[in-house]
Amino acid sequence: MSKEKKRREALIYHAKPTPGKIAIVPTKPYTTQRDLALAYSPGVAEPCLEIEKDKDQVYRYTAKGNLVAVISNGTAVLGLGDIGPEASKPVMEGKSLLFKIFADIDSMDIELDTKDVDRFVETVKILSPTFGGINLEDIKAPEAFEIERRLKEELDIPVMHDDQHGTAIISAAALLNALELAGKKIDQVKVVISGAGAAAISCSRLYRAFGVKQEHMVMLDSKGVIRSDRENLSPEKGEFATDRKIDTLEEAMVGADVFIGLSIADIVTPDMLRSMGENPIVFAMANPNPEIAYDLALETRDDIIMATGRSDHPNQVNNVLGFPYIFRGALDVRATKINEAMKMAAVKALAQLAKQPVPEQVNIAYGEMRLTFGREYIIPKPFDPRLIAEVPPAVARAAMESGVAKSPIQDWDRYREDLLQRSGDTKKVMRMMMNRAKANPKTIVYAEADQLDVLKAAQIAYEEGIAHPVLLGNRKTIEALKKELEFDADIPIVDQYEEASQQKREQYAQSYWEMRRRSGCTLYSSRIRMRERNYFGAMMVREGDADGMITGYSRAFNTVVRPIFEVIGRASEVRKAATVHIMITSRGPLFLADTSININPSAEELAEITRMTANLARAFNFDPVMALLSYANFGSSKDPNAIKVKEAIRILHEENPELVVDGEIQTDFALNKKLLQSQFPFSKLAGEQVNTLIFPNLESANITYKLIKELQASDTIGPIMLGLRKAVHVLQMGASVEEMVNMTAVAVIDAQEREKRRMAKAQSK
Repeated sequence: MSKEKKRREALIYHAKPTPGKIAIVPTKPYTTQRDLALAYSPGVAEPCLEIEKDKDQVYRYTAKGNLVAVISNGTAVLGLGDIGPEASKPVMEGKSLLFKIFADIDSMDIELDTKDVDRFVETVKILSPTFGGINLEDIKAPEAFEIERRLKEELDIPVMHDDQHGTAIISAAALLNALELAGKKIDQVKVVISGAGAAAISCSRLYRAFGVKQEHMVMLDSKGVIRSDRENLSPEKGEFATDRKIDTLEEAMVGADVFIGLSIADIVTPDMLRSMGENPIVFAMANPNPEIAYDLALETRDDIIMATGRSDHPNQVNNVLGFPYIFRGALDVRATKINEAMKMAAVKALAQLAKQPVPEQVNIAYGEMRLTFGREYIIPKPFDPRLIAEVPPAVARAAMESGVAKSPIQDWDRYREDLLQRSGDTKKVMRMMMNRAKANPKTIVYAEADQLDVLKAAQIAYEEGIAHPVLLGNRKTIEALKKELEFDADIPIVDQYEEASQQKREQYAQSYWEMRRRSGCTLYSSRIRMRERNYFGAMMVREGDADGMITGYSRAFNTVVRPIFEVIGRASEVRKAATVHIMITSRGPLFLADTSININPSAEELAEITRMTANLARAFNFDPVMALLSYANFGSSKDPNAIKVKEAIRILHEENPELVVDGEIQTDFALNKKLLQSQFPFSKLAGEQVNTLIFPNLESANITYKLIKELQASDTIGPIMLGLRKAVHVLQMGASVEEMVNMTAVAVIDAQEREKRRMAKAQSK
């Protein structure tokens, strides 16, 4: 993708369909006059009076306790410098977005038009009653130090300058683990810090708190080594001035054990790296390009332990591992500040988490076979779902033990459970899906590539590395649309009408005829069918010329599935194919089946659909907890429709006792954990969080998924075809580009799973 195109995409992303990245949504009912009277006048007077009597009641009656301000003046925006408050707003909105998706913290960005420390501090103090915490961001040093110091002293809510402490906390966790792997003691190592800004100073202070000795540290700025005999040093630089008579980075690196880079790209040479001690620890964190390129560093020293700020290398020092969870823990105990004890607790929690067995969903999300504690895994990955249950409790406990918590936690088990519920980042399943597809992309046919939106989806899939697209359709139309989209990649275009496709058409026609000749099909009709894109595309998959296919954008579902069933057919062990929609809801993903094929399945067919859906959920790394839905609960109706569901449950309980499945049950009981526990404690679903709904017929399933999609504006993945011989998936007519990209990832993962099964079967013989 060209630089100009990337620029345009970034601008469109921020501008459409709604400018910006965050919004405010109500958390209370507001539909009736009664609701409005409670929300505003006259009902609002009651909590106001309670807060007037006791200011701490503001945490009970308002959103203050879960609201963090992201405040900047735009004087030190990462990679951009002093761009001013307005230009920094997209960055601050992005930080607010991260607070929400990683820790369920509501956040508001505030950009201040002042470089004066006194005015900045006074403004934040005036605003502080609104917020439960203050995240300072992208403020240049040395003003950043003074601003944070004064606000921490003068406010009674948590304040943290993430540019300083975020990098310090994450890198300190990495350092503890790297030292363990290198077999070195923290009070003996020699450390070189390249950079003397806010982050470098904070890192150095935190390392010192963990045991690095002051006399073993050498810090450099743009003028060279910061020596104690240099004049006009700021207090912060003076704190780390060395008495050693050295001037350059090259001199400082000789015999060093640790290099910490928070400066500029490519200032460390291979010779400098060679001069370091055994098992050198190199954290080259300059962005976007590190102080020494990752590959060059590994070529130079095979005993190196390295981290960078980049996501495309192991051991990324990413602040998102810290600030959402640190503020989460601080807010949850109403800490009056974020102190050293809390930061050190976060460091230890992160370091310990990296040593624990990694969940399979993390391996899949990052395309790894098996992440284990070692030189290429010394800190957790940002999308590790365990972070929210590990870091906030450690921070909260440290706040309580250090005496800054105003609302101590009493039940830690309940707190951890609440945190896991809060973690509902609705996009996690999609990120996992995309990353898994990228790990082993497959060849996917787009059967309607001469449609603009389909071609856009293929372009995204190609540029993101999700799949290897094959564009099926009218060549002239596709080439014209590619030009319009600036899609200049040289990828296959197949026009089934062209002379160049004649040999394939004949080959496919012969194969199709041999397969269907006892079903009333002639060779002549087979040749006619091979001019239809869905027959031709399906034969490409059947004959091994592609791994999967996406179709259905421009035609009704039932007209598209017919050629799919004729060409691909059901898997040998499957009696009924089915479809599943995954609805990405605020409570997490919901698997809904069967949403598109079986009009009124029998009890046996419902049981089979349930088994296939359970396998799909596991493929997405979810433990299926399944409810078979009805209008009745556990035998309360003798109607045949309810009895059918009851019979399906009997079959499943007898034949698949390992499955967590029950019914017949009404939807509200299935989805309301407390209601289910209180009324039906005997159910296999009691105490469980249901994530899979099996519907008694097509009518109820189809209506429900479309209702959820429209009313909740939910993201949707589907319909995912179950029970076919190959990875072919049919879109809903008029699917969005995003939905088609999602389905591409599904098709790739489907093909990956089939490949694994084939390989396992071959090895077992």
